[in-house]
Amino acid sequence: MDTAQQTVPAPVSLGEAFKYWLKLGFISFGGPAGQISIMHQELVEKRRWISEHRFLHALNYCMLLPGPEATQLAIYIAWLMHGIRGAVVAGVLFFLPGFALLSLLAGIYLAWGDVPLVQGIFYGIKPAVVAIVLFAAWRIGSRALDNEVLWAMAALAFVGIFVFDIGFPWIVLAAGVLGALGGKFLPGKFKGVGGAHGASHKSYGAAIIDDDTPTPAHAKFSWSRLVLKAAAFVLIWIIAMIVIGREQTLADMGGFFTKAAFLTIGGAYAVLPYVYQGGVEQFGWLTGPQMMDGLALGETTPGPLIMIVTWVGYLGGVAKGVFGNAIAGGIAGAAVATFFTFLPSFLFILAGGPLVEATRNEIRFTAPLLGITAAVVGVILNLAVFFAWHTFWPQGSTAEPFAGAFEWFPVIVAIAAFVALWRYKADIMKVIGVCALLGLAYTLFV
Repeated sequence: MDTAQQTVPAPVSLGEAFKYWLKLGFISFGGPAGQISIMHQELVEKRRWISEHRFLHALNYCMLLPGPEATQLAIYIAWLMHGIRGAVVAGVLFFLPGFALLSLLAGIYLAWGDVPLVQGIFYGIKPAVVAIVLFAAWRIGSRALDNEVLWAMAALAFVGIFVFDIGFPWIVLAAGVLGALGGKFLPGKFKGVGGAHGASHKSYGAAIIDDDTPTPAHAKFSWSRLVLKAAAFVLIWIIAMIVIGREQTLADMGGFFTKAAFLTIGGAYAVLPYVYQGGVEQFGWLTGPQMMDGLALGETTPGPLIMIVTWVGYLGGVAKGVFGNAIAGGIAGAAVATFFTFLPSFLFILAGGPLVEATRNEIRFTAPLLGITAAVVGVILNLAVFFAWHTFWPQGSTAEPFAGAFEWFPVIVAIAAFVALWRYKADIMKVIGVCALLGLAYTLFV
């Protein structure tokens, strides 16, 4: 290690950090894995704002939480460096570009979505979404489920939601209880698969927040601070609900997306069935095909995939005639959905972070969490089946699931997209782009 690497980098001002977090908001493609990789390369290897050990310690905590782990990791690091102001800056800038872009795309989609050119593009994108979700189920299952008990729990979750239409929250609760029981009576089956984000011995030089850097004063744990922060967030939530309470649709969104935020265990794909159940079936904010289109756009825009809630909120605000104006209603719905989805992430870090700092190196994946992870695999598989049904039998309905003609072209595209993702490790955005072009060409020339 050269002398420069042995020297601790100069302190970073909040203004300098602001520029980086803004940049990250615009380049945070590739889902959580890609976003975490970008932050590691920039903050650990290049800028040395934080050591790898501290980075991974924060990441392990964020992986245990409901919500988008990459966003929460950014909030955590910024909170360590600059306190609450830094956390707010990093968290908001992480999703703000995606919010603005998805709101714009939602408006364009509603205005010109029936244009043949646009329809052709989405005709190719939809089977790509089927492949992407199926690949997500395979990827999570192959890494997390290493024995027959966990696979059986995944199968039970699939049957529960697919056959019996059990709500996602109840499946999560049941999986957590079974995981806790399994950890007690079958500990060998619930020890988990280690190493995904385990400690590394790589060293990139001295960091501003190094392995032995004392916890800053603002990050030290105290019960009084914990209570005050929790009370502050409850107050913010109540005030926000009062502000939007006169508009029933917005109030429904506030309550629904708050619950969704606490159920996002296992990543965005895991909570999408719950968002679908509420947004499509319960409240009628959008249709199933519109949900698929939003997911496809969410994959190609910066920010966490859970940003699809912005799309759901915008279309819901328009569909329910909020404020009697499509643009105002759409933006209001998008803002409410986004605000209430991300608010708990700040609570988890600002209130729970000091506990994590006080118990460094003691964080463990619990048996209940592993049980939930197993159920998540089954739930995501159900989502893939649902999307495949809407794509291959577009005229099908609940009463007549296989009504209308079977679409063979989307099947071929979906298979090719899955092979590209699974066998050739193709980039998701490139797969979606190629599928969109194939769909456009098929629509125009066949």
